[in-house]
Amino acid sequence: MNGVDNMGESRIFTVRVTVGQEETTAKLIYSKVNTYNLPLYAILAPSKVKGYIFVEAPSKSAVDEAIKGIKHAKGTLPGEVRFEEIEHFLEEKPAVSGFEPGDIVELISGPFKGEKAKVIRVDEAKDEIVVELIGAIVPIPVTVRGEYVRLISKHQKE
Repeated sequence: MNGVDNMGESRIFTVRVTVGQEETTAKLIYSKVNTYNLPLYAILAPSKVKGYIFVEAPSKSAVDEAIKGIKHAKGTLPGEVRFEEIEHFLEEKPAVSGFEPGDIVELISGPFKGEKAKVIRVDEAKDEIVVELIGAIVPIPVTVRGEYVRLISKHQKE
């Protein structure tokens, strides 16, 4: 949201939310913070953490005030979170990281949704993956975005 001049006053708190509503809740809190000019500095809703969001604020009472009346916000956990504990959520990794040639994947979006495919090449710079459809009569390489595939099995190394 906004930068903080005196980071000594900034603390990170965990807010318990309805599972699956982390991003929606963060947006509702952000909207309330802007409307009422509340002293919250940042809201983090990492996709890998279910049921919790992290809020940077000067005090727990500021967070409690911001989440009051927000539908899916269930409350602020006691205690604070050190920045080092959540820092790794701030690094964005390409969706294709972890895939290797030979892996078997399922396409979960696009025109080939539901098809199984074998990974031929991984391009982390473009966040794309080149696959060959397993059910196809003629193997044709198809380039898809990293978030359009789900790993079924890793390639067995000999």
